[in-house]
Amino acid sequence: MTELGKLSTLEVLRIVDFGCYLQSDLGDILLPQKYMLPDTEVGDMVEVFIYKDSEDRLIATNLTPNGMVGDFVVMVCKENAEIGAFMEWGLEKDLMVPHAEQHRRMKNGEKYVVRICIDPRTERIFGTSRIAAFLHTDQQEQLTPGQEVKLLIYEITDLGYMALIDEKYRGIIYKNEIFKKLEVGDTVEGFIKKVREDNKIDLTLDKFGYSKVRDAKTIVWEALMEKGGEMPFSDKSSPEEIKEHFQMSKGVFKEALGALFKERKIKIESHKVTAL
Repeated sequence: MTELGKLSTLEVLRIVDFGCYLQSDLGDILLPQKYMLPDTEVGDMVEVFIYKDSEDRLIATNLTPNGMVGDFVVMVCKENAEIGAFMEWGLEKDLMVPHAEQHRRMKNGEKYVVRICIDPRTERIFGTSRIAAFLHTDQQEQLTPGQEVKLLIYEITDLGYMALIDEKYRGIIYKNEIFKKLEVGDTVEGFIKKVREDNKIDLTLDKFGYSKVRDAKTIVWEALMEKGGEMPFSDKSSPEEIKEHFQMSKGVFKEALGALFKERKIKIESHKVTAL
C-alpha cells in the first residue's frame, strides 16, 4: 500500500526524458531524473518517499526526510513567514507549521519538536507543535515508578523540562533536580519518578538516585586528581559552591564523598578533601 508521507517500494512503469513514472495505488507518480540511478530500467523496484511538491502534485524522491507522517521530529525553523513557519525537513520542500499549529510562536534558527501530520481535507502534509492531542492520558496504569523510559525534551518552562515519554506520554523533570545542560530536542534515558492522581508524571534521570551517586563519585574523584590530590571543598562547602564547580546538589556531593571515604580513597577535613 502506497501512503503519502511514508516510504514505499514501487515499480518503474516507464522512463521519460525528465525522469520515470512509478506505479502505485495512488496513481502514477513521477520520480524526477535527478533522483534516478543511472542504470534504472522499466520493471525495477525502487524505494522512495512520497509527498507533494509546491504545486500539490504527488512526487517521489530517494531522499530520506527528517521524519515521516506520524513521527515526532526535532526540526529547525528556517523562516517564520506570514502563512506559517518553514522547518528544515531534509527535502527540497520545507515542512510548514501553520501559525494555528504553533504551541508558541516559532523563531528563526531555533529547534522545536514537531509532529508530522496530514490534513484529511486537503491531503497536505504539515507539522504541528501542539503535540498534547497526540499523547495518551491513561498512563496511570501503564507506567510504574522506577520504570526506564526514553525521553525527548520538547519544552523548557519555569518549573523544568517537559519531555515526551516513549513518544506516548508527557512528563516533567524539575529544574532543581537537573545538574547538566539540557536543550529542546535532546534525547535521554530516564525513569518514572511518580505518577500523580491527576495523571501528571514526574520524571528523573536517575533511578532512585543510585546512578546519580555513582556518576557523582567519578566526577569528584576526577576533579580531585586534576587538582593534584587536594581540593578546597568538603561537606562544609556551600550548596552554591558545589553546584558551580561540580554541577550537582550538595546532598549528592556529600553522598559521593561518603562513598569515596568508605573506599578509603580520601580524607575529609573541614575545608578540604585530600586523596590517600
